[in-house]
Amino acid sequence: MDRGAHLGLPRLCVLLAALLAIFPCCSQGHWMWLGIASIGVPEKLGCAGLPLSPRQKELCKKKPYLLPSIREGARLGLHECKRQFRHERWNCSVADNPSDASALEGALFPSLGYEMTSGTKETAFIYAVTAAGLVHSVTRTCSAGNMTECSCDASLQNSGSASEGWHWGGCSDDIQYGMLFSRRFADSPTTNSTEKETDSLALMNLHNSEAGRQAVVAMMSVDCRCHGVSGSCAVKTCWKTMSPFEKIGSFLKDKYENSIQISERIKKKVRRKEKEQRKVPIHKGDLVFINRSPNYCVEDRKLGVPGTHGRECNRTSEGPEGCSLLCCGRGYNTHVVRHVERCECKFVWCCYVRCRRCESMTDVHTCK
Repeated sequence: MDRGAHLGLPRLCVLLAALLAIFPCCSQGHWMWLGIASIGVPEKLGCAGLPLSPRQKELCKKKPYLLPSIREGARLGLHECKRQFRHERWNCSVADNPSDASALEGALFPSLGYEMTSGTKETAFIYAVTAAGLVHSVTRTCSAGNMTECSCDASLQNSGSASEGWHWGGCSDDIQYGMLFSRRFADSPTTNSTEKETDSLALMNLHNSEAGRQAVVAMMSVDCRCHGVSGSCAVKTCWKTMSPFEKIGSFLKDKYENSIQISERIKKKVRRKEKEQRKVPIHKGDLVFINRSPNYCVEDRKLGVPGTHGRECNRTSEGPEGCSLLCCGRGYNTHVVRHVERCECKFVWCCYVRCRRCESMTDVHTCK
């Protein structure tokens, strides 16, 4: 059943209005909420009923066929955010499957509300990975031939080095269209803001969104197919393609680990916070942040920080998922989990499968 039908269209509309009132960031065009898998956007709502900025609504009305790609881009970004941080104190928690509207209202935005406006490294990563997800999704839609205004990138075809036994061909991903649409859609709340709204946080978000898009370009790869008699590789046809989004996410996670703190006083471009470092350039592919992150150890409902109490940890690991780091020195509880499964299955003629019932016990450690 469609999620919108389950909630009821009037109830969903009221819920969206409540979310906008509680979390005004959404009214400024934080389109990424569309990526929450459990929320189906009823077609009856249309673009006008979505919490988008005026320009985003305008683009949505002009290109309604791109709404699934926008949704998929947000889903890609949020899913990758959770995958990259699944073992850390901040785990990019988002409510995937709230059982009802009340759970949705309580769990959807508080988990990301603080990070959306905190100006921290986490804010930087969210903006970068969702902008990259939008590029990836729209470009895939183009390459699949599902749009009339873009398709494959044919500019390289029939060129290359014949003497070296290869040439460009095939269907290269038309990443330029994806980049252009991502800039127009994801950046529009800031580019259309008043002078008062265009502050250091907005410029930081713009920079990080572009860094996310540049990551997709930087991770482009070349695929080739061999041609020749009996499977030989006398000639290769090659084309450019985007990397799997997991690789792009890992690339951005490295950028997150090496992100640069910038000054709050921004006039035309971002600059480093440390005065002695300001002559060192900041590249457009770097992630930048203004404020230092909290430790995310203790729950803070006002900020939507869940804390690490109850999180499962690895007692033997010294990494971020280890009980020492993840539990913030509070210690951990150990309990035994009993697993029952079918095992040692054999086919018996004729005609059924006979299995044993196997049990195992596992120690599970959770933070105090």
